[in-house]
Amino acid sequence: MRVPLGELSAADLRTLLSRQVALPYVLPFAVRLLIEEPLLDACFYEGDLLLAAVNAPASAWALLPEPGARLRAVITTLPEAMVAGLTRGAAEDLARFVARPEMLR
Repeated sequence: MRVPLGELSAADLRTLLSRQVALPYVLPFAVRLLIEEPLLDACFYEGDLLLAAVNAPASAWALLPEPGARLRAVITTLPEAMVAGLTRGAAEDLARFVARPEMLR
C-alpha cells in the first residue's frame, strides 16, 4: 500500500529509516518532527526516531546538508541529562553524528 510521505506516522518514518528506504525523501520529514520533539517516542522507546535518523548512512546525509545541519543544531542543544537517559549507546551515536565531517560544512 502506498502512503503519501506527508501522511506517514513517526513510527512509519522510524521503520523506513531503520530499513534505509527512500532516505533522501524520508530524512527531511523525520527532521521536521525531531526539531519539534527531539526525543519523540515513535514506536519503541524515547528517542527512537532520533537514533534511527542519526544512524542513517553518511552518504544519505551528504545529500541533505540543510536538514543535517538543522538536526545537528537540535542535538547540540539537548541537555546532557536527557541524552544520558536514552538507550545504551545513544550518546555515542549522537556524538558521532554531530562530529561527522559532512555535517560540519
